[in-house]
Amino acid sequence: GTQEFETATFIREVLQMHGLRPVGPIAGTGLYVDIEGAHPGPAVGYRADIDALPIPDAKQVPYASRTPGVAHLCGHDVHTAVALGVALLLDRHREDLHGRVRVFFQPNEEGIPSGAPLMIRDGVLEGLEAVYAIHVDPTLPVGVYGLISGAATASADQFRVVVQGPGTGHSARPHQSIDTVWVATQIMSALYPLAGRITDARNAAVLTICRVHGGEAYNVIPERVWFGGTIRCTEPEDRARLKDQLIRTASAIGHLHRAHVEVDFDDGAPAVRNDPRLIDTVRQTILEMHGPEAIFEIPCPSMGGEDFAYYLEEVPGALIRVGTASGPETSHPLHDSCFDVDEAALVPAAHLMSRVLRSHLERHPLG
Repeated sequence: GTQEFETATFIREVLQMHGLRPVGPIAGTGLYVDIEGAHPGPAVGYRADIDALPIPDAKQVPYASRTPGVAHLCGHDVHTAVALGVALLLDRHREDLHGRVRVFFQPNEEGIPSGAPLMIRDGVLEGLEAVYAIHVDPTLPVGVYGLISGAATASADQFRVVVQGPGTGHSARPHQSIDTVWVATQIMSALYPLAGRITDARNAAVLTICRVHGGEAYNVIPERVWFGGTIRCTEPEDRARLKDQLIRTASAIGHLHRAHVEVDFDDGAPAVRNDPRLIDTVRQTILEMHGPEAIFEIPCPSMGGEDFAYYLEEVPGALIRVGTASGPETSHPLHDSCFDVDEAALVPAAHLMSRVLRSHLERHPLG
């Protein structure tokens, strides 16, 4: 994230090659293009994220990443390609367009802090009444689109707990020091069951510890141990409650064992909450274009994070899942070093989303 200079240049050149006038940079490496219709009407947005992940590409294919240690393993290259297609298709249909569509390309979706708040700060949503986006889904076959109203993803916050003692200790005489490793394990053991006892069992919430650091020798109790992970919730009240209880629990256990404990958070994106009216517009468009077999009604939210949620705190929106699987090679999970997609999904997705945007402007679902 924040380093998408060549990608932004490529996007700009493609748009200009087709006679469009991109605006930017905004939010660092972001940009947007407005497609003004021939008829009056509202304005709606379409967002694509353009960043990659700091993971080596393990695919043995001609289009594997040529940048060491960096690869598109979450489908943002697909999102970008589809958004370019959407812009070009809408440009061809200006005579039928009732209003304006802003197609925008956002950097640094994966980072904390991420790019969406900066895009909002730089005015990308000004004048828009709604915003749409897609995300690839390797669990769905090509030609199938996943829809869900309400919570579609979880909030994703990182936490870090530091356990500090007055100094190091000898492993033979732990009673003469504060065993920071033992205190940290007591805190971790107390945190794991928190989600099931602090949040409503009908809501989705998960706390996961992913990093533990402390000590350099087998016979020395370290002065300092820290561990960290994520809290993910679909409901904002659970998010606040879990974070508060994490602080209370860690501090209380530290106090009990005479250790100093500090808890820090890096707040990620809130949960994506799809507007039912916009999802219905997408559903009706899919039915008209492809029939009911092209719709998968997603039964529950993903616990992954997605900073598209920031836009939905400002305007109604909808995030659509696009099936990209056609076999084992295209079924690897997101962020896997072998993640790949069947490119047969791209053109239909561009046609669908351009039609969704036109339908939104024609039907005025928010009016």
